[in-house]
Amino acid sequence: MVTRAKTDTPAVHQISVGYAVPRAGLPSPASFRQWVAAALRGARRRKPAEVAIRVVDTDEGQALNRDYRGKDYATNVLSFRAELPPGVDLPLIGDLAICAPVVAREANEQGKKPRDHWAHLTVHGTLHLLGYDHIENAQAEAMEALETRILAGLGIADPYAPQ
Repeated sequence: MVTRAKTDTPAVHQISVGYAVPRAGLPSPASFRQWVAAALRGARRRKPAEVAIRVVDTDEGQALNRDYRGKDYATNVLSFRAELPPGVDLPLIGDLAICAPVVAREANEQGKKPRDHWAHLTVHGTLHLLGYDHIENAQAEAMEALETRILAGLGIADPYAPQ
């Protein structure tokens, strides 16, 4: 009898990144892929996942937030979970829109390294795509703890700790 060792082959993820703003000073597509993959691993997603990220300006960020959330201001990250029809089995989990000027402003105001803040918001948005939320206190605590663990694995300090 031959027994085979069970291999834990990592899932193949498709993460596409588009820039609607000049790319100078912004994270590379490879960085975004690394951060999404870390979030998927941290959330124990074993199946392949497909995520599209669009880096937007303030006007587009505000329009998206207004049109989809009813809030007339640009926010840092918006997550749009995929709503696939019954019986359609695709790896698509959703899209992220990240507003570059808001991320830059927040990093400056909060005394954070811009790259660390980009990583945090990418992880945060990806967790939303997987169904995590922070509406209730218990949900927020669980999501923040998971984000902190994922970011620590990337060498990034706790984003919720006082600066």
